[in-house]
Amino acid sequence: MSGERGPLAGLVVVDLTRVLAGPFATMLLADLGARIVKVEPPGGDDARAFPPFVAGESAYFASINRGKESIALDLKAEADRAVFEALLARADVLVENYRPGALARLGYGWEALHARFPRLILASVSGFGQTGPAAPKPAYDVIVQAMGGIMSLTGHPGQPPVRVGTSIGDITAGLFAVIGIEAALIRRERTGEGSHVDVAMFDCQLAILENAIARVAVTGEDPGPLGSRHPSITPFQAFRCADRPIVIAAGNDALFSALAEALGLPQLARDPRYGTNAARTANWQALEAVLEERLATAPAAHWLACLDAAGVPAGPVNRVSEALGDPQVEARRMLVATVLPNGRPLRVAGCPVKISGVPDPAERAPAPALDSARAALLAELGLA
Repeated sequence: MSGERGPLAGLVVVDLTRVLAGPFATMLLADLGARIVKVEPPGGDDARAFPPFVAGESAYFASINRGKESIALDLKAEADRAVFEALLARADVLVENYRPGALARLGYGWEALHARFPRLILASVSGFGQTGPAAPKPAYDVIVQAMGGIMSLTGHPGQPPVRVGTSIGDITAGLFAVIGIEAALIRRERTGEGSHVDVAMFDCQLAILENAIARVAVTGEDPGPLGSRHPSITPFQAFRCADRPIVIAAGNDALFSALAEALGLPQLARDPRYGTNAARTANWQALEAVLEERLATAPAAHWLACLDAAGVPAGPVNRVSEALGDPQVEARRMLVATVLPNGRPLRVAGCPVKISGVPDPAERAPAPALDSARAALLAELGLA
């Protein structure tokens, strides 16, 4: 889903981002067909130094910067500023994740950019946004996970706070940035004007709290960590089997009845303690004990086969390597091949957005070596 046939083909994005939130957003735009020119400082994106490494090249960097072009520019040097401004003159979108105010100090704040390039869309991804008392504060993923409330909900009761095991603070900001950019592109089609898209990592953490915010609003009480259990749906959690855990999600009364039958415990559906979701949630501990006692009598594969046959949503608790080996991954092309800048092969996550009539290739363009597109870009811009 890249190159000339992607839905964003012809879109030129200047990528002034580094590490994860911004690069994740521009990677998604590249997967959808946009041309991404990654402008790096002379020392390169910090993520080039993040492990794991393959023959000295960062697989981490390569996995989120594939399909981009790199040019190294010092935006305090006049000659490099001229190159940057020539890029902006041809660009549709500029994406940046500097701390608020930093771009303006370089002379590229929103007002200055909009005056010179009225159709240019500026997308700013920062820890706390461009406004508000916290705007100047620096942030990383773990900071917004903590401050946004996610860490208070993650883990087990009575245990220390736990960070979500993937960088959800960065990744949600990248996703919301893409939504904002695409909305701004539609607005530009209608008005002819570019917009400033302002996405804060902290805001994005609040936006995904869903059930937790509703609970505070209605009850005034703070929800806490529940392990794998859902606060409003029961059973909806991990259970131990004879050999390994599985998750079961009986999201309504009919599914619970099917679960009870599949486990050979049909009486559970007639028990008033478990007859409705509200009753099951109120009596979750007793129900959990009954279910785990039954599930412990056979291995996970046996129970998953029974639950699949009964139409009850269930699945194994996979390690990452097991998840990647699931036949569904190959069927959906969610692992694709690329190469590192040194030519070594690398498998990376594919694009989860599948669009009819648009190619979803099994091989993707590599991440760029630092400054590798300089000569070609300068020639294209008439600055060689």
